Amino acid sequence: MMNKMVVANLVHRPIRSLISIVAIALEVTLILLIVGLSYGIMNDNKNRTAGIGADVIVQPPGSSFLAGISGAPVSVKVADVLRTMPHVKVVSPVIWQISTGGGLEVIDGIDIASFEALGGPFQYVEGGPFRGPDDVLVDDYIARQRHVKVGDTMEILNHNFRISGVVENGRAARKFVPMTTLQDLMGAKDKASVFYVKLDNPANAEAVVQEVKRQPGMEKYVVESTEEYLSMMTPSNLPGFRPFIGVVIGVSLVIGFLVIFQSMYTAVMERTREIGILKSMGASKFYIIDVILRETVVLALAGIALGVAVSLAARVGIQQRWPLVHIDQSGVWMLRAMVIAIVGATLGAIYPAYKAAQKDPIDALAYE
Repeated sequence: MMNKMVVANLVHRPIRSLISIVAIALEVTLILLIVGLSYGIMNDNKNRTAGIGADVIVQPPGSSFLAGISGAPVSVKVADVLRTMPHVKVVSPVIWQISTGGGLEVIDGIDIASFEALGGPFQYVEGGPFRGPDDVLVDDYIARQRHVKVGDTMEILNHNFRISGVVENGRAARKFVPMTTLQDLMGAKDKASVFYVKLDNPANAEAVVQEVKRQPGMEKYVVESTEEYLSMMTPSNLPGFRPFIGVVIGVSLVIGFLVIFQSMYTAVMERTREIGILKSMGASKFYIIDVILRETVVLALAGIALGVAVSLAARVGIQQRWPLVHIDQSGVWMLRAMVIAIVGATLGAIYPAYKAAQKDPIDALAYE
């Protein structure tokens, strides 16, 4: 009986109910898309680093674990020192440069022979390796988003490159140019930003890390096994990641709270006489509160369902339009978004429910 009354009350005021549902859906969509985008960027970088195929990563002093954020480039001759160490099979020096043209991205200057020795040859979707110093390889996501193909010209760092090949994504950067060309463009001749090291056995990674750190002149280098490097790519290690997520959740919670508070408070004011009738028939304060809270939960559940559906559809649409944008929507965050929406809605309904329960039945019946 109570549930029928709850549904009837919501249907009787369809516009207000719809606005409340849409607002809660917006709250859920905001959480799922922004949090999913943040985790998607982090996990995409993590997967592309793992796809390189290195067992140990050596960077100059002052470098960050974030790709592209490196200390001052050092001599490529460091690679020769690393090659003499036990268990080392391949060393591939790479020079990084961050480009802001068309969005923030990292350009990799590579020696293609040693780079492919780390994790195997590039898988070409179209075209092939560099044929000259002004050639560039792009991954299939870049090719799809920018609508480019082999033979097209692409401007990178104010320099025109010819696309010689389109490769499968998932390996380091999304754009690769010859290392010597990028060194010249950066004014860093014979310099490298990072050294990827392939071992005879990944189990020897820690021994090699300690060996590098004992090398004279390399005591302050940032040296980590790839496993350790990837373990650093977590929300707690990314500057500002957790505060950012906290702000998103806080804003979403406030949206849900305010909308439900306004909706339920207005509904209580409009239903003063109805509440008086219920109380005159013996309805307890708890019964009145229960009715208001049930209406709130129904609105919240409808909003959650709509929000999840919209976020899933938006994810597909965004990734079709912008392939470089990765959005990870896990079941855990869907559950968290649901809990946050219900908590926000319930908090918003508590005072209106309390006010309804306190109404005097005689005054309520006399209300016009």
